[in-house]
Amino acid sequence: MGGCVALNFSCDQAVNQTCSCLFGNRNYIYMMKANLEALETARQKLQERREDLLIRVSIEEGRGLERLPQVEGWFSRVASIDSQVSDLLKVKPTEIKRLCIFGYFSKKCISSCKYGKDVWKKLEEVKELLSEGVFEELAGKRPAPKVVKKVIQTTIGLDSMVRKAWDSIMKPERRTLGIYGMGGVGKTTLLARINNKFNEEVNELDVVIWVVVSKDLQYNGIRNQILGKLRVDKDWEKETEEEKTSSIDKILGRKKFIVLLDDLWSEVDLDKIGVPRPTQENGSKIVFTTRSKEVCRYMEADDELKLNVLSTNEAWELFQNVVGEVSLKRHPDIPTLAKKISEKCYGLPLALNVIAKAMSCKEDVHEWRHAIDVLNTSRHKFPGMEEKILSILKFSYDGLEDEKVKSCFLYCSLFPEDYEIKKEELIEYWINEGFINGKRDEDGSNNQGHVIIGSLVRAHLLMEFEKEFTPAVKMHDVLREMALWVGSTFGKEEEKQCVKTGVKLSFIPKDINWSVLRRISLVSNQIEQVSCCPKCPNLSTLFLGDNKLEGISDKFFKFMPALVVLDLSRNRDLSELPEGIRSLTSLRYLNLSHTRISSLSVGLKRLRKLISLDLEFTWLESIDGIGTSLPNLQVLKLYRSPVFIDARSIEELQLLEHLKILTGNVVDALMLESIQRVERLASCVQRLWIINLSAKVVTFNTVALGGLRELDIELSGISEIKIDLKSKEKEDLPCNSSPCFKHLSSIFLRSLEGPKELTWLLFAPNLKHLEVAYSGSLEEIINKEKGMRISNVHPDMMVPFQKLESFSLRGLDELKRICSNPPTLPSLKKIVVEHCRKLPKAATESFRDMNRNNEVDE
Repeated sequence: MGGCVALNFSCDQAVNQTCSCLFGNRNYIYMMKANLEALETARQKLQERREDLLIRVSIEEGRGLERLPQVEGWFSRVASIDSQVSDLLKVKPTEIKRLCIFGYFSKKCISSCKYGKDVWKKLEEVKELLSEGVFEELAGKRPAPKVVKKVIQTTIGLDSMVRKAWDSIMKPERRTLGIYGMGGVGKTTLLARINNKFNEEVNELDVVIWVVVSKDLQYNGIRNQILGKLRVDKDWEKETEEEKTSSIDKILGRKKFIVLLDDLWSEVDLDKIGVPRPTQENGSKIVFTTRSKEVCRYMEADDELKLNVLSTNEAWELFQNVVGEVSLKRHPDIPTLAKKISEKCYGLPLALNVIAKAMSCKEDVHEWRHAIDVLNTSRHKFPGMEEKILSILKFSYDGLEDEKVKSCFLYCSLFPEDYEIKKEELIEYWINEGFINGKRDEDGSNNQGHVIIGSLVRAHLLMEFEKEFTPAVKMHDVLREMALWVGSTFGKEEEKQCVKTGVKLSFIPKDINWSVLRRISLVSNQIEQVSCCPKCPNLSTLFLGDNKLEGISDKFFKFMPALVVLDLSRNRDLSELPEGIRSLTSLRYLNLSHTRISSLSVGLKRLRKLISLDLEFTWLESIDGIGTSLPNLQVLKLYRSPVFIDARSIEELQLLEHLKILTGNVVDALMLESIQRVERLASCVQRLWIINLSAKVVTFNTVALGGLRELDIELSGISEIKIDLKSKEKEDLPCNSSPCFKHLSSIFLRSLEGPKELTWLLFAPNLKHLEVAYSGSLEEIINKEKGMRISNVHPDMMVPFQKLESFSLRGLDELKRICSNPPTLPSLKKIVVEHCRKLPKAATESFRDMNRNNEVDE
């Protein structure tokens, strides 16, 4: 029939489609109840999956890792869909009531059909999220920050220089910027301002790396600084120099980087370090500071920026800020005098800061007038450095009241540039040099030495640091130059010295006039052999530490009758001393630490005047005979050497009647008890290493070990540490005046098998550094009940860790809490918690939150 179309549509098909729409999955109204139930079940499973993953992620983050982006994205999608499902379920009762005719239809079909379809879609989405929520890895190592912000004091007159430097760096065609100027002019401060500006304004950079170079150019040290910034793992520390260079090249080759090199004294070969050459294509930059314009040329700087001294007005503003308004108002004439002194600083920021700080405590106007007289009468022939820098810095030196204090300051110039000198070691040098008396406090410390260090720090002639958790000081390099200059220009004839540190000497220079010198320092060179036979009637000090000495000629020490201080430390291939060392009949101080010395030679045992002997980290196996051979020893350091205190060594040590300071090692609990029973010997112990102790219970006597400063316990089966507060000489008399370790500042506990808590730490109220690691049974640090029992007897020991500065917890699988109520720690600077899987994140967060105001480094 014309115009008709035949449809091949069977009756069965029609019936099936009709049934599907009315009764099947596509009937969103009919399937509404079932889909809602399925949606609620799937949502519950998704929420459980999310909670499980959150717990696992929290554990990983507690180990210092960071959740992966795909995991974070999944959590975000789950949160979004959970909100949408919640909205759908809110109207569920209303929609269910609208159903009729056995649930096949609704009183509002169009609305219910749309709702049912939404329910079905969300069910499918939830199922999909459930299937996606399976991850092999949840977190990875946390990336290092792009820029580490530098702490800078308020600056004057640098803003325009910052803008100039920034404009140069931002020009695409400029790749390398050299900033040069005289020492102390503020180059490092300007570089720090540039560093912080990258932190504030530039986001497209991958990394900004700060490297301190200094005069003693050490390529491996530069590599280590760069890798410490680029790699979170520490595997690079074991790599060879070539591997480190390759690693730096590979990593930076994929990044847009800025390298800030501070204090270049000579050309730095970037290829030796592994730093790719900056190009316009990679967008990377090199910025460096130097005192020499020539270095800018050697480094092929595209732009050079000279940093000049401050203008008169800027200098006066800085001087006023440092001196302070109160000091300037003490007398009507002081502001005028202060302005004259400011002008004498020639705009040098370092000189302005140092001298202004020295004048800030001068209350009498006559002191200010005297300062003007001193500055006016200074005469120095060498132009520039002497007239405009060193003579000004010398003013702070001249302000030191005591000649002994001046000698102590000049002595610090014997150490290499940027060298951090432990305070106690520096004081030992001073004592043996005769600058200060050798009188010691009950804990072995010398109060006079600490007073001198304090005065030098306050005069800004020394800067305080911590080296290996031990208080230390160092000299600013410009101040060190001033000290060397003062020693050579104004030093007494009998005080002449030769300092050649960190200059890569492979042998002792032949031009040294041994016959007239009092002190010689050849530290941090590459000297391998000493074979000369110098005649040194006046030599009192010889520093040969941190070289590559393998041997010393037997005749080398033959003509050194006045030598009192000999430092051979950190010569790691030096295995024996020549018998000729017996010629050093005046020797009082000998440092052999970090060498391979394994026995005390006959020659060494004849040094009867020896007062201080440092054998830490040596290979020494025995101290037999030391008690009779070296009867005047006051300081004996054996820490981390193979010499472990036993009955025989205790007998030897008891023969040292003048002993004041002892560091040592213990592997036997009975020997530990024996030491503490000999209170004269125990009171000398400052540093103690306990290792491989099998005893389950160990007792420390706070009276006997009253001078203990550092305690290391490793690889031991100790389950409990008990504290005895009684004097061993008077068992019935409690030592109320000293119920704790007054001087114990560092405790390191590693790989202990038994303890569940460390509440005994309350007996170290002056603790500054605490590390607890890899002790699988430990459940808490401070137990509440035990702590209460202790505080009931000693109320002043109620709050733990009030002086704690660094706190490290690592690999403590069973640790559940630190203490019941996290205390506020006013001194805390750093806290590390790694691989403590049972320690709730909330516990560490509350601990950190209580101490946010301390700027804690996490």
